[in-house]
Amino acid sequence: MPIYEYRCNQCNEDFEKLVFGSQEVACPKCSSHDVKKKMSAFGMSGVEKPFAGSSSAGCTSCSKGSCSSCK
Repeated sequence: MPIYEYRCNQCNEDFEKLVFGSQEVACPKCSSHDVKKKMSAFGMSGVEKPFAGSSSAGCTSCSKGSCSSCK
């Protein structure tokens, strides 16, 4: 049951909605069903481990083999 972000095409309201299955979405401000799903930015602040497939060997921001800005 994901939460999606939407924008109403009638009143330009941005809102989030918990969607169950194929539930129809309506704007909470004007009740219009003329809404568009927005692309959500997935935030990952505070991650301490490298992501799968990424390499922490070597540094791309300086010429050293490793540095604090590569963590």
